Amino acid sequence: MKRALGCFAILLSFVLCAAAAAPVLPGRLEAQQVIAQDRSVNFDKVVFVKRLTYNANHYYTEFINSQWMPGGNLCVLDLKSGEVWELVPELKDGVFERFDLSFEADRIVFAWKCAAQQGYRLYEIEIDPQTGKRKGALRQLTFPQADEDWLVKTYRVSGHYHHGTDDMQPCYLPDGDIGFISTRCQYGILCDPPDDFTTTVLYRMGRDGQNLRQLSRSSVSEASPTLLPDGRILYTRWEYVDKGAVSVKGLWAMRPDGSGSAEIYGNDIALPPTKIYGRAIPDAANEYVFLGTPHCCSQNGMGTVIRLDMSQDIRTRDPMTYMTPYVDVRAETGTAFLNDDGKWRHDGDGRGPLFKDPYPLSRSLFLVAHKPSGAPWSAPTGYGLYLLSQDGSVGLVYADPAISCWLPYPLRSRPRPGVLEATVDEGMAAKQLATCIVTDIYHGMEHTAPGSIKYLRVLEQVPRPWAVRKSWGGDEYDQQYACITKDTHLGLKVQHGIVPVEADGSAHFVVPAARNIFFQALDENYMAVQTERTMVNYIPGEKRSCIGCHEKPNDVAAVTPSRQFAALGRPPSVPGPQPGEVSGRRPLDYYTDVQPVWDKHCLKCHSGKEPKADLNLSGEMTSLFCVSYEQLIPERRGGPGRRGKYDLVGPTIGENHPKTGNVDYLEARSLGSHASLLVAILSKGKVQLADQRLAELAVRLGEVHKKVNLSQEELIRVTNWVDTNAQYYGMYWGRKNLRYKDHPDFRPTPSFERASSLVSLIPEKDK
Repeated sequence: MKRALGCFAILLSFVLCAAAAAPVLPGRLEAQQVIAQDRSVNFDKVVFVKRLTYNANHYYTEFINSQWMPGGNLCVLDLKSGEVWELVPELKDGVFERFDLSFEADRIVFAWKCAAQQGYRLYEIEIDPQTGKRKGALRQLTFPQADEDWLVKTYRVSGHYHHGTDDMQPCYLPDGDIGFISTRCQYGILCDPPDDFTTTVLYRMGRDGQNLRQLSRSSVSEASPTLLPDGRILYTRWEYVDKGAVSVKGLWAMRPDGSGSAEIYGNDIALPPTKIYGRAIPDAANEYVFLGTPHCCSQNGMGTVIRLDMSQDIRTRDPMTYMTPYVDVRAETGTAFLNDDGKWRHDGDGRGPLFKDPYPLSRSLFLVAHKPSGAPWSAPTGYGLYLLSQDGSVGLVYADPAISCWLPYPLRSRPRPGVLEATVDEGMAAKQLATCIVTDIYHGMEHTAPGSIKYLRVLEQVPRPWAVRKSWGGDEYDQQYACITKDTHLGLKVQHGIVPVEADGSAHFVVPAARNIFFQALDENYMAVQTERTMVNYIPGEKRSCIGCHEKPNDVAAVTPSRQFAALGRPPSVPGPQPGEVSGRRPLDYYTDVQPVWDKHCLKCHSGKEPKADLNLSGEMTSLFCVSYEQLIPERRGGPGRRGKYDLVGPTIGENHPKTGNVDYLEARSLGSHASLLVAILSKGKVQLADQRLAELAVRLGEVHKKVNLSQEELIRVTNWVDTNAQYYGMYWGRKNLRYKDHPDFRPTPSFERASSLVSLIPEKDK
């Protein structure tokens, strides 16, 4: 009875609080008056999509697990008469996704899906830019792959998704080609244990749909490409390289040939976790608008409208100004609304005001899709077309009570940007290589003495291909479909080798193209001083330069040295081996790299029923790993700095814990060997820990272990493992659960070729 009364009291308290504070709602805008008077409304027709509201469980799974609800069309609204007409009535029984309007406003390319178990394909129609009426026949531009039936049969996981290919979110390019996103890359999302969610990355094709070409190799999804006035593609890139798995879906840009990919905003900004549907604001240099939306669970793809001013520090929240300040995304799951008492309330059902598809008419006026307060976020008919002003006021432009309306786009021509392409070295392109130049590795690297960085380590994050998909169970761990680590990162890392850094901090070297490349700055002991927690795709033959670590776009203009960089006085270095390595190109595998060191030096004391310090470094296999690894990497539910049971390896990045956050910039030596008690003990004074307590402990334990003398090669194997965030398996391939110990492909010794391959190197029957 007391418990029931307590629950009633809590409920009554909530009701009283709710009664005391009302949600802040948008102000009202007289849309027709604004349309008639605002100079930025220099058009009289709007193209848009009618579609019943997607109800997916993640922002990036709208095409995967939204309920099949056909109906709607690609439509035109006449702002003067209020008349609305359908452009493609013959497709009324399918589902329309997103579209783009050509520069001359005479063609529309769009994605459409004909049935629940078919993929989205791209189509194009011609229209009259003056009347908004359709001209000519419908053209289909993309088609299922030749092996589509085999893909569906082989890779289908569940009943709601066909698991073939999808082509979506098209974007006209300056040369007449079309950019879009597609699942043709055939990668699985790294944090999806059933491997049901597939990755979308950027592609381009000719105007006729021929010559499809993949532009990026991101391990997790890219979305919403639009064209910038300078001719680059603006898009949303989801990534996690040693940082929180759901925090960073930032805005990036690349040239239409895939070169020059660069962050615009958000690579270390945790909230909102997803920054999507970005567009450049007309006549406002270096300003953008985007939608901030949750990652999963509710209100996916809906959220709050934010304007960016990139003259502010992009490593802070300062560039963001909320156009809808009464809605925010303050956690991974769902939005929050502001009450008139100044307090935020979580909006679990999404019944507050929500937005999608912001289109900037000026820096102060936007076309949007909007759901007023009342209905839940996934209400099939809840969204209409509105004008939004920068003070958060909204005014209805058009709504259909029978269906939601999306993606309002002015029917008007726009300037065609120039064609941007990289200057390609054909010789390097033939070798599938790109060239990198670093002018000053010390730029942005705090408290790092000039001359102390001797090498760069070249690493790669490998996407997880559909071909890894298995017919057996038991290899999953903490949202990893084919487990790679225990409580650290979720995507596979391989190494390409090291290159020298000159005394002046410059470096000149080649890297493999069409891969997800990132670097570590190493000292004379091959220990990481700083790790790049992001990645870059290079196209074959591309040449790129950067200043140093953690640079910002404005830094480029600030550094104009007259001196010659030492590294440019010689040909580019080719990544090579560290001491003890036959080749710099190798998998990173704990059992073959690190366990032999423990076997040789540690088992006399640290094994058996009563190991010293209660630390067992035996290589005895456990269900998914081995005893020593599980002892050194206890289960964690914290981010950088959260100490494990033995406090030996030091802070590692748990990409899955916490999911949100865990993306802040970390100073040099705050991760890896220079923060590792284990390395401080084994390196005989080569590491000086910043934490005084740990430094004193390292000295005491060093005395205890003074007879343990690792060779240089052995120490590098240990520090390499620590510096790359303590990976266990060197590849996705092979059976891993101990129950399969008698299988021929049980925990095979990895090779670089097999580890980095996106296709199976052994027959399906042998997997």
